[in-house]
Parts: sequence; structure tokens; C-alpha cells
Amino acid sequence: MKQIETKSVNTIRVLSAEMVERAKSGHPGMPMGAAPMAYALWARQMKHNPANPNWVDRDRFILSAGHASALLYSLLHLFGYDLPMDELKQFRQWGSKTPGHPEYGHTVGVETTTGPLGQGFATGVGMALAETYLAAKFNRPGYDIVDHYTYVLSGDGCMMEGITAEAASLAGTLELDKLIVLYDSNSITIEGDTNIAFREDVGKRFEAYGWQVLKVEDGNDIDAISKAIEEAKAEKTKPSLIIITTQIGYGAPTKQGKASAHGEPLGEENLKGAKEFLGWTYEEEFFVPQEVREHMESLKQKGIEAEKAWQEKWEAYSKEYPELAKEWELWHSDELPVDLLNDEDFWKFEGPDATRSSSGKVINYLAKVLPNLIGGSADLGPSNKTFMEDRGSFSAENRTGSNLHFGVREHAMAAMANGIALHGGLRPYVGTFFVFSDYMKPAMRLSALMELPVVYILTHDSIGVGEDGPTHEPIEHLAAIRSIPNFTVFRPADSKETAAGWYAALTRKNSPTALILSRQNLPLYQETGKDALKGGYILLDSEKETPDIILMASGSEVEFIYKAHGILKEKGIDARVVSMPSFELFDEQPEEYKEKVLPKAVRARLAVEAGSSFGWHKYVGLDGDTITLDRFGASAPGKVLFEKFGFTVENVVEKAQQLVRK
Repeated sequence: MKQIETKSVNTIRVLSAEMVERAKSGHPGMPMGAAPMAYALWARQMKHNPANPNWVDRDRFILSAGHASALLYSLLHLFGYDLPMDELKQFRQWGSKTPGHPEYGHTVGVETTTGPLGQGFATGVGMALAETYLAAKFNRPGYDIVDHYTYVLSGDGCMMEGITAEAASLAGTLELDKLIVLYDSNSITIEGDTNIAFREDVGKRFEAYGWQVLKVEDGNDIDAISKAIEEAKAEKTKPSLIIITTQIGYGAPTKQGKASAHGEPLGEENLKGAKEFLGWTYEEEFFVPQEVREHMESLKQKGIEAEKAWQEKWEAYSKEYPELAKEWELWHSDELPVDLLNDEDFWKFEGPDATRSSSGKVINYLAKVLPNLIGGSADLGPSNKTFMEDRGSFSAENRTGSNLHFGVREHAMAAMANGIALHGGLRPYVGTFFVFSDYMKPAMRLSALMELPVVYILTHDSIGVGEDGPTHEPIEHLAAIRSIPNFTVFRPADSKETAAGWYAALTRKNSPTALILSRQNLPLYQETGKDALKGGYILLDSEKETPDIILMASGSEVEFIYKAHGILKEKGIDARVVSMPSFELFDEQPEEYKEKVLPKAVRARLAVEAGSSFGWHKYVGLDGDTITLDRFGASAPGKVLFEKFGFTVENVVEKAQQLVRK
């Protein structure tokens, strides 16, 4: 190890500790212990170009232990990314580019939002899968257009999380050899020594998953760490875990190796002592020695040259394989390659059908026109109708299959979908039963936070599940997902509305979408169609300019208000029927449109949905009412449950009459 490398590592340590000290909050311990491995990776092994952070063939780096964000910001600054020193000084402050945990789209060079432990690990598995798939599609002899690694820096906390186990198991099964995880093993958590709750042999666990496991006993040995990464790269059939033993808070006199170094500033005396221990003689805060600056500049040039070489290869590839090059550009575009909005076949359906089945038909239609569509289910493909015919299954033996089989791993599945979306080039979708969205909500939340257009196919959407009983009947789930900011929820009433949901999902570039789909058959309405793209629209109107009452519903319950319309008319009540497949899309419409559909003058309003009432009150108002379900379901045939819980045409008519008579 050269002297300049030691000084560079110590610069990372000191900058990280000073950031936390100035902010009076944060996590200095891991950055100080893991700085050597981070440097070894970024300086010696990782292919990246700070002058172009979005270079498509760059290696991806994920700080899964997101609380160590000061480490990442120090790296980004020193290696020449657009993160000025003033931003480091504003660590964790309002409006800074250095938030408490790394945020994708907020800070240049941050590949994914991390902080919830384990999710970064699983997201990395998704990125590695995307790399492998794209390489199989586009690479040709002599032209490795796609040839990069995904590196993940994880800590003890990540290794404890269940999502890590899910993702690691699948990564081993799929033999994702371009995935390399650096495990900062410092044996300390917030509560103290990991022995109080975590005594397993992580290496043996990962060997059982089918990983190569390497060990570096001295976390300060840059040469040994670099050699281990090279060994990991040489492995062509397995992902690699490199276990690196470190000391948390390295150099801090009274906090090194202790829990107190984890989540609080070192304190003035410990920071001073650490600088003395490291031989840091500079008095100025946030100081970078000139020789370190020059060293980092030379490393930056290495990245510029690497991209230049790739660009030359790409130009030659484009000439030799023009059709593939054209397809590459199409795959990496946000735009749809076809005009689905005006494609009559896309909107054409016949007869009643379960919306899960309608979605399956849409998926297979899309499979023919969107070659970069990729996705699958958490072991529920036949039920979720997520399988693309004639597109094969992705596996260790088949890198070209577009159907993904996640196994019973909902949380990892959603995080992997985020990784696929973040990688670029592919359009991911994932599926499971709606009730199991509970298992993956943290990753769904990050989809929304990162503004990723991941499509979630969530079937068996209500008490219509029937005999499976209350454990499998989603009640509060619509309200839960609707409560996530920047998340689009779409619950279609028939096949045409299902097509609308898919179109909305594919054209919403900065928001994930959940398609909430029925198990049971639903009618096909003459009046439905593209108007559903507005989120709420008039399905059947009143004869009067101002209706006596407005009936609203989503999904399967639209049938009840649709049929009630005629019966109410016979009773002298002029009703308007509004289908509301998406609150979010409706709320985005101009005020004049919303007033046209739901005029404020009409205070008699009734909403019908086989789920929690939570959320509907903003549409029904103080004088309106709901037929909803604020209790758990039961085990019985779906039709019986709808009747027992009041989801009938008769009950809609009765409630409507009561509201009109108020």
C-alpha cells in the first residue's frame, strides 16, 4: 500500500467524522472502519467515470448500510463527482445534497436510496440480474457492450434482515456472478455487541446459498481487500461475499470498537484523538491535502479513459450490428415504441372476465410490442396471470428468458424490481396476491420515493377471494397503498379499465403503479374505456343536469352501483354512476373536470368498495355515506360474503334512498 493511499483513506475517515460532528448527528463509526475497503474498491477495482455518472456500462455501487452516508459523500467528493465541499459541510441540513441517508435522484452518483437495511442488498441483486439479461441480449463476440459489476457494501444489520436472506438465496440460485458484496463485519450494533442477537456463521450461510465466500481478516489491508475483489471477479458461476473484519470508529480513543461509535458524533475529544492516531496534522476542518487531490484527479482520468474506450467499441458495434444498436437505443428510451392509446386491438375485449385474466391478456399483448418488458411473480404466476408466453424463463441456464421466478420472496422481489428499474434498459413488473403487499410495502415505498415506474400486479383483491378466508382477504390494503405519496393505485372495473390501468402504468415515468385485480369474473361494460385514464369518470349519467345522488365505486363493486342506477330511476331517483379506478389520477385532473364529475352542489353521495372506508370520505363528504368493510372478512364463497357484508344492489338502493331523503 502506497503512502498516498493511506493518506487518501484517512482523508475519507476525517471528512466523514467531521461531517457528523458538525451536524451533531449521524453515524461516524462505519465510515471510519470501512474507509479502506471503500477506497480499495473505488480506486483500484470499480469502473466509473465521475465526469459522466450515468455512463451505461459503469459498475454500480450500493451502500446498503445507508446510515454510513458520510462515507459515500466523502467518496463522491474526493473522486470528483459534482458534490462540492460546501455540501459536505451541510450534512443532514435542510436543502443540502447530503441527507442523512443516500437518496437516488437527489445526490449525483447515488445509485439507489438506502437506509432501510437489507433493501440495498436486494436492489443490488436486481441490478445484477438486469446486467446479466442485457449482456445476453446485446453482447456479441468482441463486443462486450454490457460488462459491469454490481458492488454492495453491507453491514451486520443488513445480514440480519430477512430481505437479505431472500435476495441472497435467489442470487445464488441464478448464479449472478457479476454481483460482489463487501461485508463490513465489525460485530457492533446500536444495542452493543452483535452476540446478543446474532451469532450465526454468515459465511457458511452464504455458501449454502451458492455463493463464493472470501475473507479478509484485516480491514485496513487495502492490498488484501483488492486481491479479494479480483478473486471475486474471477469467479464466473457464483456471486461473491467478501467478509472483511473491521473496527467500528477506527482510531477514536474511547469509542473504537464500541456501540457508542455507531450512531452519534465522536465528540470533540475523540475526534481530536482520532486525528492524532491517524497522523492527521492539518488543523483546518474539511481539509483535503493537495497530494490527495492530485491522486484523485489521476484516478478520475482513468475513469474518463475507460468510458472513452467503451464509446469507441460502441461506435464499431453500431456499424457492425446496426439493428441491435437501434434496439438498444429503444430499450433505453422512456417512450413507448408503439401508440397503444390509439391501438384498437389493445382495447378490444369480449365478455365477462376476471381483471387478473384481462391483465394476463394485456401482458401477453405487450410482450409482442415491448421487447424489454420483464417480470414475474412470487411463486403465484398461474394465479396472478403474469407469465409471458413464448418469452422463456430467466435462470442460471437461460439468460434470455423474460419471465422471472422470484419464489416465495415478496420483499426481495419488490426491491429487485427497483434494482432492475434503476439499472435502466428494462421495464419491470412483479406480482403477488394483494394481501401479501404487506410483505413488500417497504420496497414499494422506496419505489415511490425514488419515482420508479415499477408495475405491481396485485390480484385477489377483496373478500371475493372467498373460501381462503380473512388471512387472504385484503381489507385495509387499498387505504395503505393509497396513503403512500407518489404511488398510483388503479382498481379496474372490467377488462377495458384494466387496459387503461396498464396504459397509465407504462406512461407514468415518475411513479410506480399498483394494478388491483379481481379473482372473480366481472362484467364488460359498454361505457368503459379510455375515460378511465382520468381516474374517475361518469359511467351512467342522470337525466337531470344536477343528479339527485352520486354513486361511486371501484373494481368489482361498480357492478352494484351500475345495476342500482336503473332501479333507482324506477323509484324516481335520478342517480349518476361514477367509476373511480384511481384516486391519484382523478385528483390530478383540472378542477373544472372534477367539478363536472362530482359537483359540489350534490351532497347526497354513496361510495361502494369492498375494503376499508378510509380515504373515501374526501369524496362523499359529511353528508354522504359508504358501503365499505371496516372489519376482517370470513371464509365462505365470495358471492356469499358479498351478500353477508352488504355488497348487494338492494343495499345500494336502500342506502341511496336514505341519503336522498335526508
